Amino acid sequence: MKDNFQMSSMGERTFFLRLQVKQKKDRIFISQDIYVAEILRKFGFTDVKSASTPIETEKPLIKDPNGEDVDVHLY
Repeated sequence: MKDNFQMSSMGERTFFLRLQVKQKKDRIFISQDIYVAEILRKFGFTDVKSASTPIETEKPLIKDPNGEDVDVHLY
């Protein structure tokens, strides 16, 4: 790509297309916290009551051994 375009390294990327990116040694975390806060401010939802996530967040998701694979291109 460097052969076709003028490029320079700007260091580790922390924001990209409104996504906040945090890189660790063995994984990458992507969130939209700042974008969501901006939208909430824009529409006046900064002082509303929040709700917890309606799903167990501490248990890992496991594959159903009897389940059928889905077409990833369908969705």
